[in-house]
Amino acid sequence: MDVANKSTVSEFILLGLSSSWELQMFLFSVFSLFYVVTMVGNSLIVITVIADSRLHSPMYFLLTNLSIIDMSLASFATPKMITDYLTGHNVISFDGCITQIFFLHLFTGTEIILLMAMSFDRYIAICKPLRYASIISPQVCLALVVVSWVVGVMHSMSQVIFALTLTFCASNKVDSFFCDLPVVFQLACIETNVLGLFMISTSGIIALSCFILLFNSYVIVLLTIKQHSSGGSSKALSTCTAHFIVVFMFFGPCIFIYMWPLSDFLIDKVLSVFYTIFTPVLNPIIYTLRNQEVKTALRKVKNRFLKSNKATPHHYF
Repeated sequence: MDVANKSTVSEFILLGLSSSWELQMFLFSVFSLFYVVTMVGNSLIVITVIADSRLHSPMYFLLTNLSIIDMSLASFATPKMITDYLTGHNVISFDGCITQIFFLHLFTGTEIILLMAMSFDRYIAICKPLRYASIISPQVCLALVVVSWVVGVMHSMSQVIFALTLTFCASNKVDSFFCDLPVVFQLACIETNVLGLFMISTSGIIALSCFILLFNSYVIVLLTIKQHSSGGSSKALSTCTAHFIVVFMFFGPCIFIYMWPLSDFLIDKVLSVFYTIFTPVLNPIIYTLRNQEVKTALRKVKNRFLKSNKATPHHYF
């Protein structure tokens, strides 16, 4: 690439999902609704787990942290996209683009490790129930969450450091609604083979390997459950099924996007929407609809709130 064609980019133009005004208004309505439901649903899970002492267990502690990560993942780009639809200002600064890349990989990297921790928790609870309390202690549970965040930070820093070394050529138009390495890399003055190898080795293979490990652990757990037919086993099956649905919805898009980082297909945009907007809103729905304990606790929190409102005296002037 000729040096004369290289330039220092100060901002990027986000092309978004569509140039049609009618479709943009439709997407604005849908994504606004999903974002509100995501924040409300995950906040309710956090509040419910904190408020109900019966949910003060490792599994629900990990679930609370998953809800926090999901709210963060839904917030790193969605509010800007919704605002852009209204204002038409689809420009993001270079620093803002790098910040989006950092937080995207921070939250996705953290969620990957946290989902593995949740899988480990269910494996011990079902396959080694007598040793559960000694293995999954509060200290171990806290350590798993801390490790997930540390790994997330290390992963995101590696992505940002590499992105900061890039020089961009000619175009500054990002064919997405947020900045991520696969779409930003396509604007860089560097061999695409190098970019592809970096993305596959630092994100694609890691996501695929973690998914395989998680899949194997759930197979073992399900085989263990199949050997029993009690009510407790039915409850464990329901919990593990919910966990695996979350795992599949999160890892599927990530594996496709980062194993084929330089592909230029519409499905890449669809998958990006799926794991940044749809998955965070589906997590609380899956857990609350398939978990009787959470549903019962939610009803108790609601009744407690209604009673407190009735007990509060109203003053009329």
